[in-house]
Amino acid sequence: MNLKLKDKVAVVTGASKGIGAGIAKAFAQAGAKVVVNYASSKDGADKVVNEITKNGGIAMTVQGDVTKSADVKRLFDETKNTFG
Repeated sequence: MNLKLKDKVAVVTGASKGIGAGIAKAFAQAGAKVVVNYASSKDGADKVVNEITKNGGIAMTVQGDVTKSADVKRLFDETKNTFG
């Protein structure tokens, strides 16, 4: 594991599948704590987090629609509460 991003936090929107999932996994491999944001695919987000943690990374899921300001605020509030 390359720890270039150790002690950093990455918030990846749309991270439950496809390119977003790949980006979340890459950040985790680089040592970042990862927030896997999803709008509707909780199962997909949980799968990404499980893969990250299985490989020694740190990750969490946060549901939210980034087109809604209240959801974006909650996304960052939960990130800060968990990872500082």
